[in-house]
Amino acid sequence: MNKIIFICYPKCTTCQKAQKWLDSNGITYEQRNIKEQNPTKAELKEWWAKANIPLRKFFNTSGILYKSLALKDKLSAMSNDEQLSLLATDGMLVKRPLLITPDNIFVGFKEKEWESLMVKCGLRPK
Repeated sequence: MNKIIFICYPKCTTCQKAQKWLDSNGITYEQRNIKEQNPTKAELKEWWAKANIPLRKFFNTSGILYKSLALKDKLSAMSNDEQLSLLATDGMLVKRPLLITPDNIFVGFKEKEWESLMVKCGLRPK
């Protein structure tokens, strides 16, 4: 199996919960700080295609930057390409944590979803 990448903001409590969950389940991953190493537009485009979810789900809608830019009212008028370019400008705009596996992308931490992913990937017994 190829590597799993855990993209997080270490000060985020949800990211901390997700990391604790990964560690307690013996999942090996490469950690990447989203503030220090923002996802590129190409990465985001690839992940969005794999995730099979609306692009708006990649935005951190509760973040200060999202709110200060009034993106709630602007996103619908933006093309997908413009949204991807915007997301690539600052990691604080991206919903986190992101869990990147060779076949799946999970945006945000939902324990039941992550559990099913690990079973599907053969990393955990059913």
